[in-house]
Amino acid sequence: MRSAGQLSRAQAAVKESGLAFKILDEHVETTSGHVSISTMHLAKGLEFRAVAVMACDDEIIPLQERIETVGDDSDLQEVYDTERHLLYVACTRARDHLLITSVEPASEFLDDLRTQSDRPRPPSQETG
Repeated sequence: MRSAGQLSRAQAAVKESGLAFKILDEHVETTSGHVSISTMHLAKGLEFRAVAVMACDDEIIPLQERIETVGDDSDLQEVYDTERHLLYVACTRARDHLLITSVEPASEFLDDLRTQSDRPRPPSQETG
């Protein structure tokens, strides 16, 4: 989730699935057998087998409140860069599986991810 304001959406989705969950706080203590729910900021430096990055909606990422406070174009570019980086960091917490969700309209940043995932991958170079 982009920020604490969207945590209730994640809670509702996990409750609907019937899975146990734990909302991570600044202590970032995970519980085995539980889905961990956190903000993108708290996920920095962690790794999970599977990650769902939820609420990648327009006006959530990038966060509309941050855009509205910008004074000039260079500040706007900085906001876009840091918000894009935050999404990238959240997505790279996944070791094996990544799911990104949104409602329409989705974040414009998802187009960047689609473009990257559509690129052909170089052949693996095995030695031996």
